[in-house]
Amino acid sequence: MAEREAVFRTEGLTKIYRVGEVAIHALRGVDVTFYSGEFVVLLGASGGGKSTLLNILGGLDTATDGRVFYGKQELTHASDAELTEYRRHFVGFVFQFYNLIPSLTARENVAIVTEIARTPMSPEDALALVGLKQRLDHFPAQLSGGEQQRVAIARAIAKRPAVLLCDEPTGALDSKTGIVVLEALAWVNQELGTTTVVITHNAAIAAMAHRVIHLSDGRITGVEENEHRAPPAELSW
Repeated sequence: MAEREAVFRTEGLTKIYRVGEVAIHALRGVDVTFYSGEFVVLLGASGGGKSTLLNILGGLDTATDGRVFYGKQELTHASDAELTEYRRHFVGFVFQFYNLIPSLTARENVAIVTEIARTPMSPEDALALVGLKQRLDHFPAQLSGGEQQRVAIARAIAKRPAVLLCDEPTGALDSKTGIVVLEALAWVNQELGTTTVVITHNAAIAAMAHRVIHLSDGRITGVEENEHRAPPAELSW
């Protein structure tokens, strides 16, 4: 990466969930940095700590111990109101399940975000970026799974977030449809410069990333850099 400005940095990040008398260690002292404009894949089996790490970076959860920074802003002890503002203006989320409102069209689902953002793109432009220019006025039930996920991506990028955090965005899709969704994410990363972090348990997706970070049992077990990135269409699914 030519540009090495740190977007996220964690120091000794630890998360413990308590279920009755049982303590579940989701993260165990994670130190990691994510850089501006890069595409990172978090790879590992379920329960390894990937979603917990993503949720803390995105301000959806807080750490039990350690520190987390977004640029120079420390999120560790931010209030709920501060985290809400942070999520609203700087972070876009894409999840495995699309979370679209069934009674709203694709255009209206995206407009929910653009109406509260500081400098949004129009819903029409956001949907055009993910190849849905002809589907603006379709309801979710009229769209395929891949199209619904691309609406979710359009909704996430419409506010022009600095970072896009994706938790198993292709987990509910077949390989052909999943590749179309990954192509949309790759385009957003390349053309808009949006730092993109994708959680997956599908090792094939790792080939399209700048970096691959392996997590297991709440720890980073390895980091790899791809000298030559594979385009989504060439992934061996």
